[in-house]
Amino acid sequence: MSYPFPALMEIAQAAGAAVMQVYRSEFDVRRKSDASPLTEADLAAHEVIRSGLEQLRPRLPILSEESSPPPYGERCRWRRYWLVDPLDGTKEFIDRNGEFTVNIALIEAGRARLGVVGAPVLEQLFIGDAVARRAEKHQGGKVTPLAGRPMDGRRSLTLVASRSHGNERLQSYLRALERAFVEVSRRSMGSSLKLCLLAEGKADLYPRLGPTSEWDIAAADAVLAAAGGAVRQLNGTPLAYNKRNLLNPDFIAVADAAFPWAEKLPPHP
Repeated sequence: MSYPFPALMEIAQAAGAAVMQVYRSEFDVRRKSDASPLTEADLAAHEVIRSGLEQLRPRLPILSEESSPPPYGERCRWRRYWLVDPLDGTKEFIDRNGEFTVNIALIEAGRARLGVVGAPVLEQLFIGDAVARRAEKHQGGKVTPLAGRPMDGRRSLTLVASRSHGNERLQSYLRALERAFVEVSRRSMGSSLKLCLLAEGKADLYPRLGPTSEWDIAAADAVLAAAGGAVRQLNGTPLAYNKRNLLNPDFIAVADAAFPWAEKLPPHP
């Protein structure tokens, strides 16, 4: 089964336009039951994406951050479905720093198969087909093929960390990385753009030692895999989707999936 990227890109762009309309206005911020922020942009983008995906054939179930998930007994039977985060990086949206994204992923058999990540402020779209190994960045009418840069273990390591989330476990691990490599530089970035930086060849490693949900990273996971990278649990196994618990375990994202990271990385705290 294949879905045309132009249709998915059009949906992501329309959702991005809805987000930007709110972004340019004076908007209110509410709190969900888990205390995470919610704006009208999240809901507007959700409606645009839901409506767009429902027009595609064959029609598939949609699981979005802004919808109530069906019981696991129902969704565990889904072999293919759309996994959506209409606005990843709501804190970045509220801070108006531009580092937020629109995310649409096709999940097949528990893996991220296709992904479209839109960055409305940056006017960028990242697409990835993890099976066909096609990854591209679209900006200003220009299409750039994406490939994570090779890691030879001798040059400096560039890691990317969250701009809005951090904890002492992560800080301890980052200090251990600085002892394991000759030189380590850091880049801070919000939302799923962190994974896109790896896919672009602008960073090598993204450790996430803290909570995320499946919809936060699925689209960018597909982009990164298509560019030769990977998102792995700390035990080295691939990240799985459509679990009973929709929270992700801690994970490491890498730009070069072929590099023996387990031999080089320090133990996790």
